[in-house]
Amino acid sequence: MQDFSIWPLLIFFFILYPQFNQWVLKMKRNSALKSCEAKRKSRVITLIHRQESVGFLGMFSRNFINIEDSEEVLRAINLTSDDTPIDIIIHTPGGLLLAAEQIAYALNNHPAKVTVAVPHYAMSGGTLIALAADEILMDRHAVLGPVDPQIGQYPAASIIKIVGDKPISEVDDQTLIYADIGKKAIEQTRKFVVELLSDNMEKEKAEEIAHKLTDGRWTHDYPINAKEAKEIGLPVNTDFDSSICNIISLYPQSGKGRPSVQYIPMPYAGGKEKVQ
Repeated sequence: MQDFSIWPLLIFFFILYPQFNQWVLKMKRNSALKSCEAKRKSRVITLIHRQESVGFLGMFSRNFINIEDSEEVLRAINLTSDDTPIDIIIHTPGGLLLAAEQIAYALNNHPAKVTVAVPHYAMSGGTLIALAADEILMDRHAVLGPVDPQIGQYPAASIIKIVGDKPISEVDDQTLIYADIGKKAIEQTRKFVVELLSDNMEKEKAEEIAHKLTDGRWTHDYPINAKEAKEIGLPVNTDFDSSICNIISLYPQSGKGRPSVQYIPMPYAGGKEKVQ
C-alpha cells in the first residue's frame, strides 16, 4: 500500500482554500460594482468596515477608517472624470479624523454629483464623509452620528465643560492641555463641516447644523436616523436603491461561532424585497 500523506490536504484546506474563497468573493464584488455602475451610470466606491475571516487560521479586521482607506478612495476619485457622478457606499463606525477629512474634502471638490449611500450606519468620520455629498441616500432604518471630536477616550466638549465647572487650581495640567486641544479640535471640525455644507445651503444654515453636530449635546454614539437628519437640514433621501444595498451582502461578517441572527433570505408575500 502506498504511503499517503495528509499534509497536502492540510495545506489545501488551511492555506489555499481560504485564499481561493477570497478570490471568488473579490470577483463577485467586482461584478456587483460593475453592475451597479452600469445601472446608475456612476463610479461606485465602497468604504465598508466589517470583520472578515481570511488567511491561515486568522482574522483580518477592517473596522475603522484609516490612512490606507483615504489613499485608496482618493486614488479612485482621481481616476474618475469630472463629469462622472460618484456613489460611495459607507458602512463604518468612524475612525481617524485626518483620513475622514481627506476623503470628505476630495468628494466635496468633485465637480459631478456625489451621493453617499448608507445601508446601515455611518458614524463619526463616516458622517463627516456623508456631509460632503450632494445627496445622502439612507435606508429608512440607517443612522448617522455626531462628529464632535474625541480627545483620547473622552469627548472634547466634556473635557472643556469639566474645566469650566471647577476652579482652575483644582484642575491638573494634563486636563488643561486636553481642554486646550479639545477647544481647537471643535473649532477646526466645525469650520470644516461648514465648508462642506456651504456648497448646498446658505452659510447660516450650515453653521447651525455644524454647531449641532460638534457641540457635544449628544453622546458620540447617538444615532441620528433619517427622519432626524432631514429635520436637521441634511440632504437625505430614503428612496434607497436596492442595487446599492445588495453590494454590502458581499462583505460578510466572520462566520466563527454561533450565528446570532438567522432567517430565510428571500422576500415574503406582501413584503418589499430589500437585501442588505
